[in-house]
Amino acid sequence: MDKKMNIESPVTHTGKAQKTLGQYLLDCLKLEGITEIFGVAGDYNFSLLDTLEQTNGIQFIEGRNELNSGYAADGYARINGISALITTFGVGELNACNPIAGSYSEHVPVIHIVGSPKEKDQKEHKLMHHTLMNGNFNVFRKMYEQITAYSAVLTPENAMIEIPTAIRIAKEKKQPVYLVVADDLVAKPIMYREVPVPQQKTSNQKALKAATNHARQLIEGAQRPIILVDAKTMRFGLQAEVLKLVDAMNIPAASMLFGKGAFDETHPNYIGMYLGSLGCPKVQNTVENADCIIGIGTVWADTNTANFTAKLNSLVTINIQPDYVKVAEAVYPNVLATDILRELQHAGFKGNGLMEKASFPYNQSPNNSDEPIRAAGYYPLFQRMLKKDDIMIVEIGTFYNGMAEVRLPSNITYIGQGGWGSIGYATPSAFGACIAAKERRVLLFTGDGSLQLTAQEISSMLYYGCKPIIFVLNNDGYTIEKYLNVKTIDQKYNKIPRWSYTKLAEAFGGNAFTSIVRTIGELEQAISKAESECAQRLCIIEMIVDDPWDAPENMKKMRKYMEKQAILKSQK
Repeated sequence: MDKKMNIESPVTHTGKAQKTLGQYLLDCLKLEGITEIFGVAGDYNFSLLDTLEQTNGIQFIEGRNELNSGYAADGYARINGISALITTFGVGELNACNPIAGSYSEHVPVIHIVGSPKEKDQKEHKLMHHTLMNGNFNVFRKMYEQITAYSAVLTPENAMIEIPTAIRIAKEKKQPVYLVVADDLVAKPIMYREVPVPQQKTSNQKALKAATNHARQLIEGAQRPIILVDAKTMRFGLQAEVLKLVDAMNIPAASMLFGKGAFDETHPNYIGMYLGSLGCPKVQNTVENADCIIGIGTVWADTNTANFTAKLNSLVTINIQPDYVKVAEAVYPNVLATDILRELQHAGFKGNGLMEKASFPYNQSPNNSDEPIRAAGYYPLFQRMLKKDDIMIVEIGTFYNGMAEVRLPSNITYIGQGGWGSIGYATPSAFGACIAAKERRVLLFTGDGSLQLTAQEISSMLYYGCKPIIFVLNNDGYTIEKYLNVKTIDQKYNKIPRWSYTKLAEAFGGNAFTSIVRTIGELEQAISKAESECAQRLCIIEMIVDDPWDAPENMKKMRKYMEKQAILKSQK
């Protein structure tokens, strides 16, 4: 790479005064459409935050702790395409490790910026606060190398190279990157660099042609083809091309759990959620008996395949990933998903659509409004209340499993952390989503146990004027954990303190519409009221479930499957 530089003077080749490192960094972020940066103030990032406060068009959104700010940045990025997070050295950045690792696992691009001690103090290996008291200022960056796609120590000399490089890699890989800058370097003018324009990534044309020909052979001989849509379809922005492919081929389409919301569920060819042996048997039969499966952005993880009960015949599978294609057992590297999808759109295959109309488990609303709140009753109500353009954030656990089979309207944004699965993610992520899309309705579905981990971010929602509708499923503890542990019963560690969830807004000094509901009828009334109130204020609906083992059908099937597996294992 040819790098031209002017190291004698902090001016550009045009003679104009050069920007400071902090100004240049923020300008680069603004060019990516980042208008808010999440984080928590600390003495090593004061210079960054002072620069930010003096910069037009970008705002600092302070969270209650770095863990929550990292989750909020993740939620913001899923709406905006990319986000930024500022923490302080050591104590702050380590608190953000969990959400950044989650963004790495889930392919979410977050620019993590860390303010560090003064350059002179680092060079002299002084024992500074927020360090390990060993004079090593590089240890945390090395830790972050494991959970980010790129990391760099910024200086005035390298800023014009490292900052664009980090942003480019975050966008290409859809993963977080890490930038650390000494507090005293932020206000220093950067040295001019001739930054090479990176070449646009393209498919290897020979590999693309070979993959297309091989895929066509499978498709043309198929009588029961199907398209299976998953998580990376969303992360890499492939939804529009996938929709075109389904329209062009006129064949059934199903979603996988991590890919919920990646395909328009109102489409006439949509058959539902494929959850292996734990989901709808009809969907399972359609997918597993297909003689050609076009999988797009699939992630073959345990929770995404229903404990690996999902069984696909690899010999009839076209596995399209962001940068390679696997057809049967042949792998074609350096083939971009967009290119192969477009080639297949013109393959000339035309199916017969659905042989019969698909059915969905929550299409029927409950009849008895006096019934106590149960999964069978409240999921149909949620399905009915959802509107086009809503943003849904669903906490991992009971809600995440139940919402999988709720049929979504078109143009809805569905956010769930199925792969990383960090309990407590949803509430601060919803805060980030509210900041990213101020004009859209945000619905948060969380459990009592999950909310207790990160409830502070309701305070941030109130402070910044966010107005989501928050559903709290109060089922007396970690129900999902009770289901997962088939070895013991009545585990004390899955019980939690009883909170008054509807009083949280008052405790945080804010005004909210609140309702505690115990029956389906009360829930229906609360939803109706919240739909009008959410234009003016935040809403909290606490759903009291008297049966702590109440759960959606797929969770019950999961429990039975795990019990059988445990018995088989004990017999060996």
